[in-house]
Amino acid sequence: MKIAVAGGTGTVGAHVVAAARASGHHTVVLSRSAGIDLTTGRGLADALSGVDAVIDVASTSTLSGRKSVAFFETVTRQLLEAERAAGVTRHVALSIVGAAQIADGYYAGKAAQERLVQASGTGWTILRATQFHEFAAQTAAQGRMLGLHVVPAMTSQPVAAREVAAALVTLAEGEPQGIAPDLAGPRVESMPELVRRWLRHMGSKGPVLTVPLPGRFGRGIRSDTILPGAGATIGRQTFDEWLAEQD
Repeated sequence: MKIAVAGGTGTVGAHVVAAARASGHHTVVLSRSAGIDLTTGRGLADALSGVDAVIDVASTSTLSGRKSVAFFETVTRQLLEAERAAGVTRHVALSIVGAAQIADGYYAGKAAQERLVQASGTGWTILRATQFHEFAAQTAAQGRMLGLHVVPAMTSQPVAAREVAAALVTLAEGEPQGIAPDLAGPRVESMPELVRRWLRHMGSKGPVLTVPLPGRFGRGIRSDTILPGAGATIGRQTFDEWLAEQD
């Protein structure tokens, strides 16, 4: 198969490209570094020529609901339109467990993405995954201030990005499924505690301050909303096993 990966240089995207190539597929990376702009559509038509499936793992770093919606709606529309023109028959999108229910902050963009994909009328699959193990390191870096690490109160069941990537490739190889079963890691964890373990592993002694975020987003990430639903696929690698690989 020829598989195009939107966001193929990101945290999970690089794993998707590697997994697809390991399975013998020809891959096309849809990213600015490859001369393709997902927000304007520049370069998409040529890049999708002969492509059988698109795996969309494109992302943005904003926490603003307005900006997140603008990004995901723009990118999703550009991809779906270009796919129709190129005759691509499979669209696989990565979303987040609970994003459609919370639909606030960054999750508002993922909810908007899901709605557009479901309304596209093409062969589509949406995989909702929990946070990656790497999220703890990202949270530690983003929340650093005045010697502290400010971390939102949050319960998660983190999963290995490598396992998410493998699942996305498997879905792209098969027939469209619509909403696929959730994908999560093997253990429910406290995000502040994961950040503490990450910092200890990296030799940092900075204290971690747990802060309950306000509003709908804050309530959502403190609840079971972002934990996998019934029938979820459970990954194998624990956070501690992933952490041991980070030397």
